[in-house]
Amino acid sequence: MAILDRRKFYINGAWVDPATPNDLGVINPATEEVFATISMGSEADVDAAVAAARAAFASYSRTSVDDRIALLESILAVYKRRYDEFATTITQEMGAPATLSKNAQAAVGVGHLEGFLKGLKEIQFRSTNFNGDTILREPIGVCGLITPWNWPMNQIVLKVLPALAAGCTMVLKPSELTPIDAMLYAEVLHEAGVPAGVFNLVNGEGPVVGAALSRHPQVDMMSFTGSTRGGTAVARDGAATVKRVTLELGGKSPNLVFADTDVEAAVKRGVRHCFQNTGQSCNAPTRMLVERSAYDQAVEVAKATAEATEVGDPALEGSHIGPLVSQLQFDRVQTLIQAAIDEGARLVAGGPGKPDGRNVGYFVKPTVFADVRNDMRIAQEEVFGPVLAMIPFDTEEEAIEIANDTPYGLAAYIQTGDPERAGRVSTQLRAGMVHINGEDMGYGSPFGGYKMSGLGREGGHFGIEDFLEVKVVSRPK
Repeated sequence: MAILDRRKFYINGAWVDPATPNDLGVINPATEEVFATISMGSEADVDAAVAAARAAFASYSRTSVDDRIALLESILAVYKRRYDEFATTITQEMGAPATLSKNAQAAVGVGHLEGFLKGLKEIQFRSTNFNGDTILREPIGVCGLITPWNWPMNQIVLKVLPALAAGCTMVLKPSELTPIDAMLYAEVLHEAGVPAGVFNLVNGEGPVVGAALSRHPQVDMMSFTGSTRGGTAVARDGAATVKRVTLELGGKSPNLVFADTDVEAAVKRGVRHCFQNTGQSCNAPTRMLVERSAYDQAVEVAKATAEATEVGDPALEGSHIGPLVSQLQFDRVQTLIQAAIDEGARLVAGGPGKPDGRNVGYFVKPTVFADVRNDMRIAQEEVFGPVLAMIPFDTEEEAIEIANDTPYGLAAYIQTGDPERAGRVSTQLRAGMVHINGEDMGYGSPFGGYKMSGLGREGGHFGIEDFLEVKVVSRPK
């Protein structure tokens, strides 16, 4: 198979060569083979992209809301036409199985855009305060956008679209592990009529391109999704020029299973959700807290569900899970599985190593640990693999205490047959999103978390507001 040549960057409305050649192979994690070549950018490439964005801001920031609505609608039409290309690309570059790529990974490019269209129509860009002063909401400026590999289109559209809706211009640095779908999205934006310089794309490493964006004096805002380590680096780099920084970071989301629910259904649902996308989701319910009277049953159901989870070729349709994204991620997951064993957690399914028959590719065994203590590494650190930690509790109060005993606060899940309990517990969980009995959030709702899970919210009008400044104009005498 011919290797794709995607060495160019998208700057000022055109595909241009990097300032200095610096090739990197993009690996298919199921085959461990290079299928594309990209360039890794430099500070000079960032300077060129930021200059283009700065020049374009003067005119794009003054476009009307109706103009920006029409632009988003044009993007939606082009994206829908090229939808299958995104699904295929995501499967190839990050290993998401074909069915997941088509039904979820690529689908967010439609769902979030529709959510932003509705949110854009809700925002009052000009209003009158109670005292008669005028309140204006204006685009913040040039934005640096850094996105991860695990839900690549999800994070790209959650940053690019609200920036466009707000009237901002931008430079995107996607993950170097999954750059091809980002470059495909640049083609969509170009075809949809995004003006030259409004959107720019430079590939590269976080410590090089990401840091150059974060430090750049002509960048007004940074929006980052990724690891806590990466997020704190962006915040530190941005502090020197007092940039606005929004961060969507990690999670160690608790799933509280009470005995008054359908335990078998709740546990099956929770295990499958934990394993979805091979566990590579920041909001995955990776800690299952189970009321002690139902705990033994829950462990048996989790064990059976994990053992029934198939690991297979991501190019094929089906409900199986695929590989992890890279050798580095595979090694990290193996280290944390071994740490759980060493610390005394009870292994009930899966474990170290690759599944039988999967010698090539970064495949891992769907793994469940029982009798986990919340101070173990497996309960405190984000694994980012198909690994579930099960913890028993005796009372509602203890469940809440364990759930909140984490540096993260992204999502939480409650399984109960008592609506009053669901409402009561949800208000006490220190998390930005609480899912009740398997229900997901709708497009346009705010995505984000408390504590070390980040700053700001993404999606709908909440996501657009993060890209806006507030100005007050006094009432004329």
